[in-house]
Amino acid sequence: MRDKAGRQFKRIEQTRLFLSYSEGMRACRRPRLRSGSTVGLKVAKFFIALVTLLASFESRADETKAVLADFVGREGTHFTLNGKPFFVAGVNNHYLTFGLPSEVVRVLDDSVAMGATVVRTFVQPVIGSPDGKTKETIWEWRNNASSSDMGVHGTYLIYWDSSRNAMALNDGPDGMQKLDFVLAEARKRNLKLIIAFLDFWDYAGGSQQMRAWYGSKDKNTFFFQDERTKRDYKTLVSSILLRVNTLNGIAYKDDTTIFAWELMNEPNIEPKSLSSSWISEMSAYVKSIDTNHLVTSGHGNVESLADIDIPSIDFATWHGYPLFYKWTVDDMDNRIVSYCRAAAKAAKPVLLEEFGYARSNADQFAAYRQWIGTIHRDPSCAGWLVWRLVSPQDDLRYPKDDHEQFDVHNDGGGLWNVLREGALQMSQKAAALEKINSGGRKP
Repeated sequence: MRDKAGRQFKRIEQTRLFLSYSEGMRACRRPRLRSGSTVGLKVAKFFIALVTLLASFESRADETKAVLADFVGREGTHFTLNGKPFFVAGVNNHYLTFGLPSEVVRVLDDSVAMGATVVRTFVQPVIGSPDGKTKETIWEWRNNASSSDMGVHGTYLIYWDSSRNAMALNDGPDGMQKLDFVLAEARKRNLKLIIAFLDFWDYAGGSQQMRAWYGSKDKNTFFFQDERTKRDYKTLVSSILLRVNTLNGIAYKDDTTIFAWELMNEPNIEPKSLSSSWISEMSAYVKSIDTNHLVTSGHGNVESLADIDIPSIDFATWHGYPLFYKWTVDDMDNRIVSYCRAAAKAAKPVLLEEFGYARSNADQFAAYRQWIGTIHRDPSCAGWLVWRLVSPQDDLRYPKDDHEQFDVHNDGGGLWNVLREGALQMSQKAAALEKINSGGRKP
């Protein structure tokens, strides 16, 4: 994708160079005038212009190459950044787009402290009409819970505009400016973001709220099939891609802070044929607007990597929760190996984008160390993102996590240290591959 842009730029410059060269040659072939110095002067001017043009071409080619290199790319089963191998060690956080600024900063600082290179989040909340009358909000968006427990503090990024009778984005400080802040702060910390355009689930509205605008209760088909919701989704995508950050003036589609765009978190689409067609259509639509960033589906892909062969999908994702799927720790480890083999076969990266194993399990630390170690050792494994990093809330306390028990804290405990070690391993993996690529021997 980025190589193609570079080639196009080169062809344009070569054409301009050829035209200038042709004009110079025509000047040289013109009949000699009485003053022999006239032709000589023209030839001299031509060659000076030619040298200047060549220097300009090389300079602009280097600038273009540098700009394109700032975006994350892919090469075979791994990612690349600035022309070097890039392996992912990352975290998920669900409240970055509606948490208080101090809470957002804590999450990003803790990500850096862990050694994470990538943070994943979703564009949310989604509500009905703000007046609560025209279109009902199907979830409790006005609750007073902490950010981690889905208290959104009056924030909504996507809503139903009663005056226009259509979907709209909230551009205010309690809307998309929240995402502006996340991007600007992540950029300061040299963190990359995977951003899902939407969540499938209704915890903060998601696609379920958007299908409810049209009176549907069908969770798995309507949103992905109805022409109105497909139109709304494309409007959402184009509005986000073309948005210019109010804090730094960078258009989202040009922001190197963004690792990749994700169509949706866990789009559980039924039937499978509809899933394939929707992912194909929407991933191609994203690329028609943004040629800089990688695109993935965000699918949990528990049974198989169903979307890895779609041309407009740059890498595959999967989510692993052993107890939920009744897997053992070793079953999960075998799944990692199997999916990394699938990556090698498809010549695309595969990312374990979510995983969790409750702290009530006595072997939690050992399980995480085993899975992360397998990803580190397998050259076809592109990386991992743990679910989920949670930092102190507005009251400077960690929220309770008595249900899933997946929360990761920067508390110096056993799990934190396992993840820090794992992040370091992924950095070492990238350095080792770069050494091989540059002609060095494997350490």
